[in-house]
Amino acid sequence: MRLDIKRSIKPVKYNKAMEFLEKRVDKVSKGKSNDLIWILEHPSIFTTGKRYSENEILDKKIKLIKTHRGGKITWHGPGQLICYFVIDLKKRKKDIRKFINLIENTIIETLKSYKIFSFNDRKNIGIWIEDKNKIKKIAAIGIKVKKWIAYHGFSLNINNSLDEYKKIIPCGIKDRGIINLKLIKNLKYNKIRERIILNFIKNLKKKVS
Repeated sequence: MRLDIKRSIKPVKYNKAMEFLEKRVDKVSKGKSNDLIWILEHPSIFTTGKRYSENEILDKKIKLIKTHRGGKITWHGPGQLICYFVIDLKKRKKDIRKFINLIENTIIETLKSYKIFSFNDRKNIGIWIEDKNKIKKIAAIGIKVKKWIAYHGFSLNINNSLDEYKKIIPCGIKDRGIINLKLIKNLKYNKIRERIILNFIKNLKKKVS
């Protein structure tokens, strides 16, 4: 498996990140670049996939960036880990469902290393936590596939403010909340970037059956 790891220390503007990903997808599809895992953070921004509804915008003053990914409206910003990827599914039997499971397992295994137990939901994509008898989202997943290259990625709430989520109906789900890791366990999560990368690589290396 030929894979590049990219880590951005300073926040990366959303549009700049999308330009980079689109170019990388083209190069990977032509065999000119390796697959990619990219860890970064964005300045505060609201983005949406193709399936959002106007009534999911509660604060009409927000600036909304429309994207090509799956999913609905979400927020990115300081204190939130972003993991983008460009992965050639032609080498993985073109199985999109199994690849989504791989992403879910990567997040779940990483959180488990902090003794934080989370789960996926077939009806509502993302990773969830049970907190005070309520189901809350800890990680959002948005994937697009072009020429059998999977890209975009997932976000994991670490110590970000949750106030911005009050301006939208996150991912179009009204009856569930949003949470971050600091509110679950007040730990230092300095090593979580590397744990995400290591678990992602480990899962990618597993034999595709």
